[in-house]
Amino acid sequence: MSFPKEVLKYILIIAIPLLLEIIYFWNNDDFYLGIKALEKSTTLLLFPAFIIGNQKYIKFYSLLKAYSVTTTLILLLFLIRYYFEYNQFFLSFYYGMNMWQMGYHFANTIGIHAPALNMHLAFASICNFYFAIFILKNKRFLVKTLHLLLFVISFILLLIINTRIALLVSILGYLLVIISHFLKNKNKLQILKTLSVFIVLISLILVIFIKNNHFMKEKYNRLIFDRFEMIGKLDQIESPEVEIYSSLATRLTIWKTTVDLAKNHLLFGVGSSDSKKELFKYYKQTNQIFLSKYQLPVHNQYLDFLLKFGILGIIGAFLYIGFIGFIGYKLKNVIMITFFLLFFISNLTDDFLIRFDGIVFSGFWISVFTAHYLKTKKENLILL
Repeated sequence: MSFPKEVLKYILIIAIPLLLEIIYFWNNDDFYLGIKALEKSTTLLLFPAFIIGNQKYIKFYSLLKAYSVTTTLILLLFLIRYYFEYNQFFLSFYYGMNMWQMGYHFANTIGIHAPALNMHLAFASICNFYFAIFILKNKRFLVKTLHLLLFVISFILLLIINTRIALLVSILGYLLVIISHFLKNKNKLQILKTLSVFIVLISLILVIFIKNNHFMKEKYNRLIFDRFEMIGKLDQIESPEVEIYSSLATRLTIWKTTVDLAKNHLLFGVGSSDSKKELFKYYKQTNQIFLSKYQLPVHNQYLDFLLKFGILGIIGAFLYIGFIGFIGYKLKNVIMITFFLLFFISNLTDDFLIRFDGIVFSGFWISVFTAHYLKTKKENLILL
């Protein structure tokens, strides 16, 4: 299969994480871990080659609808299973006990990391919201009710798993969809009525959930804003496991330490297979007992690539993720723009490109977005 130069350029942009693994493979101390990282990233070449090569078969909005509906229903089934198989945990959460572990415990029963699961669900929920608003023009009551119900279910599931970034970006995504729909629709009064219903519905669900989950106030207040004065001095806190284990202050300390280590390896990085080992070793060298004890990873994809591959790594991370925003901007497509914001912001506090599910999630959708962009451009439906 041969590709035009423009298409080949886009495929190579999507394959940037794989290209970095190949270029810096020599810098790995552990051959097996280097091959493992390389193997995971291979998806980023296969997906764009196959999907973009078959762009004429891509029905963008049908695919989005199938994804959002299927994801929501599958997770609903998992929640029903959770109720029966883990009833004691379900009831303890229902009565407000151990709420801090609710989302993580549910995600673990599925076999997936909670932030990764909620990132998938956040995108599905935004898509459900988009289609629920769009479908209100449909005269069939059952169709409108089903789409509204799908959105409500996905939003409740989002709150149950309850990771901060996914929830905050989802609400931002809803706002962008609302603004986009308002600007494109001529009947402003009708749109205002429709949007008012959704805003009231979302607010009502949030109020009910927050009222029954007291940990929400701590999670979205104390664990974000407290103890900033202790950044870089976590061991001076009397009980850091209790006070700041999941706090932003801990993340900022990790990022500061990562940058300090990366400064010594700006040209080539420390190697893909060695980044965690080198970071944990640096915790010990700098006498950071708390971080060393729990061996906390970077939890920032941009800094992770900086540590692994040097300055070219962080540039590559911004190019790979920024390409989503470029496609969304070119098409003026609110779904693509919200996906860009979701993946860009999520990777500020996590590192989804070291996980196979994160690689597949981003690689698949970037390839679909690019295929839709090229197909639309070919059909002269947009002015570029």
